[in-house]
Amino acid sequence: MTVLEHSEMNSSETVPRGRAWIELNLNALRHNTEYLQSLLPRRCALMPVVKANAYGHGAGPITRELNAMGIQAFCVACVSEGIELRRRNITGEILVLGYTHPDQFPLLDKYALTQTAVDHAHALALSAYACSVSRSNLPPLPVHIAVDTGMHRLGEPAENISRIREIFSLPGLRITGMYTHLAASGGSDAASRNFTERQINSFYNIKKNLGNILPSYTRLHLQASYGILRYPLADVDCARPGIALYGLLSNADDTHALAAGLYPVLSLRARVAAVHRLAPGESAGYDMAYTATRPTVIATVTIGYADGLPRILSHGKGELLLCGQRVPIVGRICMDQLLADVTALPTVHPGATATLIGEDGGVSISAAELADACGTITNELLSCLGPRLERLAL
Repeated sequence: MTVLEHSEMNSSETVPRGRAWIELNLNALRHNTEYLQSLLPRRCALMPVVKANAYGHGAGPITRELNAMGIQAFCVACVSEGIELRRRNITGEILVLGYTHPDQFPLLDKYALTQTAVDHAHALALSAYACSVSRSNLPPLPVHIAVDTGMHRLGEPAENISRIREIFSLPGLRITGMYTHLAASGGSDAASRNFTERQINSFYNIKKNLGNILPSYTRLHLQASYGILRYPLADVDCARPGIALYGLLSNADDTHALAAGLYPVLSLRARVAAVHRLAPGESAGYDMAYTATRPTVIATVTIGYADGLPRILSHGKGELLLCGQRVPIVGRICMDQLLADVTALPTVHPGATATLIGEDGGVSISAAELADACGTITNELLSCLGPRLERLAL
């Protein structure tokens, strides 16, 4: 992955843009961070979720900017993601949300990572490691306890109060957090609201039952993006914004309804490599998948499914922007290239910039719109954007 920032370049230089690249609007990231913080209690700290390469945006430039803003806690999916952040000199707490195998426990110490105890058995394994001879001169291992209040993915079941209480007393561990994940906070129907309220009540019932056993330094957190926007809570210490941090929600309807105060951080662009004229009856692309029915001009654009652009957008299902206008993708999207019908754009030439996500000439294609066209969610679409794409922090 290439990350180029203006601060790393002379003012007389322009940012080089290759075959396909991502542009990051750091002003939008700063705005979104401040906006989400404004929705939370004053004492509640943001713990941005930067797993999956910061949802495809690039973990390096995103976390550097957040660190510069004073953010001192991050969430990742696995140890390797946490190590990557430490190697980029990211400071503050880095919480591993997922399961870590005992063979990797020493890496938690080496890179100062906080591990989630995904259930009681995992907590016992963490305690055994923390009390091992090889660790005798190290401080207690920082751990957050995951509680399953209904997601049924990770976490000690909420009804097992005695086991949750026991985790707090395990030797070698310092329980610095306890959290749950709201499974249906993205839904606006009555069933989703009722389910979410039950999860919230279940979590706070655990807090009540723990009483004085719960250390004052143990931070509680429940809300991810939809939880922050839909379920304001007074008694929380942290919140874990994911997709909302990047100016979006999971689909176009939710983005329009709930994300009016957020701005997209990411734009996706590529180059026109060639322009061809087709006579009626001539075909283009693999398997003659596109055949011209009229005199047609097509442009070859330097991005494909290996870059994370879904192949399902082939055959006119997807569009891109050129010269401030939408044009259809035609034929089959290839590994590194695609074809677009630019008959209506006589000035298109090799080297021109095509926009797959973002704005051009006052016209825009959002990641949410593109995800809807693919039958998926923005979270998946963005996190699949490939590491070979340049990421330019502007």
